[in-house]
Amino acid sequence: MAAFPVKVKKLDSAAKLPAYAHPAEEGELGADLYALCGDRLEVGQIKMIGTGIALELPAGYGALVEDRSGLAAKGICTLGGVIDCGYRGEIKVVMANLSGQPYELAAGDRIAQLRLTRCLPATFTEVTELSASTRGAGGFGSTGR
Repeated sequence: MAAFPVKVKKLDSAAKLPAYAHPAEEGELGADLYALCGDRLEVGQIKMIGTGIALELPAGYGALVEDRSGLAAKGICTLGGVIDCGYRGEIKVVMANLSGQPYELAAGDRIAQLRLTRCLPATFTEVTELSASTRGAGGFGSTGR
């Protein structure tokens, strides 16, 4: 599949552009985002970590900032992270330390993944009833696990 271009502006000369860790033919879903500066996340702390870059996404596309699985397994997670195509400010990663100990970030560390996605505009219509389904209103553990 052919890649489409995304313009990236470095807001700081030390910033690193998003990059895929594996060859394109492997179809990687997320490009790594890097911390601009070192920082420390205390236990339970939520902090915005700058990347030093801004994006110009193509019209009709957006991006999601998501966990890196290795960090998430340690309890270092991202929160939120929706980037609309019209946003031109610095990409910041909202990180949470859910582990039991402080976590040190170094400048240049991979802190999140950037996943490009197509925008699918919807029209929301209020109704009084929804059609029945097998699942119904079951959620949050409704499958038994």
